[in-house]
Amino acid sequence: MASQDWFDKDFYKVLGVAKDVSDAELKKVYRKLARQYHPDSNPGDAAAEARFKEISEAYSVLSDPAQRKEYDAVRAMGGGARFTGGAGGAGFPGGFPGGAGGFEDVFANLFGSAGGRGGNPFGGGFGPQRGQDLSMTTTLNFIDGVKGTTIKVKLGNKDVSVNIPAGVTDGQKIKLRGKGQASPNGGEAGDLIITCNIKPHPVFTREGNNIRVTVPVTIAEAVLGATILVPTLGGEPVKLKVAPGTPNGRVLRVKGRGVETAKTSGDLLATVEIAVPSHVSDKAKKALEEFNAELPDEDPRADILLRAGLL
Repeated sequence: MASQDWFDKDFYKVLGVAKDVSDAELKKVYRKLARQYHPDSNPGDAAAEARFKEISEAYSVLSDPAQRKEYDAVRAMGGGARFTGGAGGAGFPGGFPGGAGGFEDVFANLFGSAGGRGGNPFGGGFGPQRGQDLSMTTTLNFIDGVKGTTIKVKLGNKDVSVNIPAGVTDGQKIKLRGKGQASPNGGEAGDLIITCNIKPHPVFTREGNNIRVTVPVTIAEAVLGATILVPTLGGEPVKLKVAPGTPNGRVLRVKGRGVETAKTSGDLLATVEIAVPSHVSDKAKKALEEFNAELPDEDPRADILLRAGLL
């Protein structure tokens, strides 16, 4: 999908990366910039919206190996020179690369082999060109990102159902081949690239394929042990045993209740948080004092003070 305006746009500069940037680093830089300039984070800011579109266009090209190779080739042909040269290669520093024949080869590689006299692009018009890629952003609820869902996308005058796979992460792109802009001259259509933004959940967070939740327990439950109910994402609560003497911050694991994809499944990780009551009756205070008097005479901070070199 080589475009004339590629000559004027330095996508590497737009993203602030080197020309030999790796795919992983490119993705990392793009996500950071996309979050910074996303319209949702900058409501009413036209400059931020324009910057976001510029960043998205640059990443759309550079993240696609075929388009990146084509873009680099276009940019290499004279650093911004346009196809205005006459005989002898005027318009390209030092003439056409490899002579006139070399120019035809480069041109044919960029835009597809042309019809007419032996593939000469000036003899029979350009060959089929790939349609433009289209980009869009969708915002998903946390549970839909974990479990997967189907969304409706309007393409032209019709609605298209798009399956969002289970386990999609915040900022992840989904490519729908052939759902982009149609070719102007009979070539294959471009792709539709959907960027998924995931809303945070009030209770659950995600860590890789694991789902985390913090579960309060009383002091008595932590000391004496108990069986408690723990919520799961989109399912019935599960019962977990809290062992006697469970410390604050201990993680209880529920196998298979995390993110489940076609390849793997994660776990539910429940972090115990001891809930300290804010209102205690005089009777309860007295009972707690009696309880404390029966405990061993140990300083729970002695070890940390020792390791800090204070004892």
